[in-house]
Amino acid sequence: MTQTQTATPPDLRFTIVVVGGGTAGIAIAARLKRERPGLDIAIIDPSTTHAYQPGWTLVGAGVMSLRSTLDQEGGVIPAGCTWLRAAVTTFQPDDHTLTLDDGRVIAYGRLLVCPGLQLDWSKIEGLEETLGRNGVCSNYSRDTVEYTWTCIQSLAGGTALFTQPPMPIKCAGAPQKIAYLASDYWRKQGTLNRTSVEFCLSGDALFGVAYFRPSLQKAVDYYGIDVRYKHTLVAVNGPERKATFSVTDADGTVSRVVKSFDMLHVTPPQSAPDFIKNSPLADSAGWLDVDPGTLQHKTYTRIFGAGDVLNTSNAKTMAAARAQTPLVAANILASLDGRPLPGTYDGYGACPLTVSYGKIVLAEFLYGGKPAPSFPYDQRKPSRFAWYLKTTVFPRVYWDMMLKGRDIELPHHPEWAKD
Repeated sequence: MTQTQTATPPDLRFTIVVVGGGTAGIAIAARLKRERPGLDIAIIDPSTTHAYQPGWTLVGAGVMSLRSTLDQEGGVIPAGCTWLRAAVTTFQPDDHTLTLDDGRVIAYGRLLVCPGLQLDWSKIEGLEETLGRNGVCSNYSRDTVEYTWTCIQSLAGGTALFTQPPMPIKCAGAPQKIAYLASDYWRKQGTLNRTSVEFCLSGDALFGVAYFRPSLQKAVDYYGIDVRYKHTLVAVNGPERKATFSVTDADGTVSRVVKSFDMLHVTPPQSAPDFIKNSPLADSAGWLDVDPGTLQHKTYTRIFGAGDVLNTSNAKTMAAARAQTPLVAANILASLDGRPLPGTYDGYGACPLTVSYGKIVLAEFLYGGKPAPSFPYDQRKPSRFAWYLKTTVFPRVYWDMMLKGRDIELPHHPEWAKD
């Protein structure tokens, strides 16, 4: 059986089926239910835990508890929605159906695909065997994020490596955020002067939006962090505390470099989930193939997408999913009604860059890296106000508003960006 053929009639039918019970899936389903309570909506997700992942940088830095970032998945499913606790194996878009891992076939009137992305830990040799011990940690894993804080606290000198893989990844600023917070902690402890801190990234720029790079470079220089461009982590030997990098020189020559470490914070390679890559919904790179404005699938008009799984060029952040929520909901309802799609996504994303305890560079931007501040101050400057937003306001907006289908939609003002 191919993915475009259905051998059996559907077991269940819904007006709207949502694949993924993460940020985008729950927020959009809740919004749809608020606007049209009678809609028959199913949410498909095998996970029993819902995580506020933007908080994990702060968990890794000892500011926030892991428990405060987690809730039961069943507790965030919008009232009136059906939760199918299963995983999708295949899509049959010509038949408007999909198949679950338990064999059930689900039919839909409209399909929202938002399963996020997958963390490819296995692409780094030796990483899975040592992650969570031997000084090897990661804020990208619920199981090891608290170990990051343990590593930071226990390091009293030596070498600390922080890595960033090739793009795209979720929250592109997160790999360097923890490097700044760790350095700030060691500065306050009086041990930074005997600690060598390296930020090893696969790319050739500190941050994708040039407007904010000078502010980040100031933080790098302040802490004495050595930035190693074109360094991609390919292997880890935890017991020996050795990290192997693939390094590309200016002339394109690729070589292997082995670095010793006392602490290694790893950001894993990331990609679209395998069941998306292997489906008719994917583009040539494996991501969900949608129109960058309407977020409607380019081939299958009954299908829409949101969140990290998209092939759009925006940053993969919670802020992007938040911006996509009202327009995707509006477009799905218009599609059901046979009306023109009213919503157009401008590529908005945001990254609160924690350059120290208590101060944040609040990077907001649109497609093409165009700065789009929401507040009338120079957001390149580290701000206590932005720290308050990150640590206090955003979590409450997430749990109490966004996941319940309501939100405060702040306008973005590109004209406020300073020269």
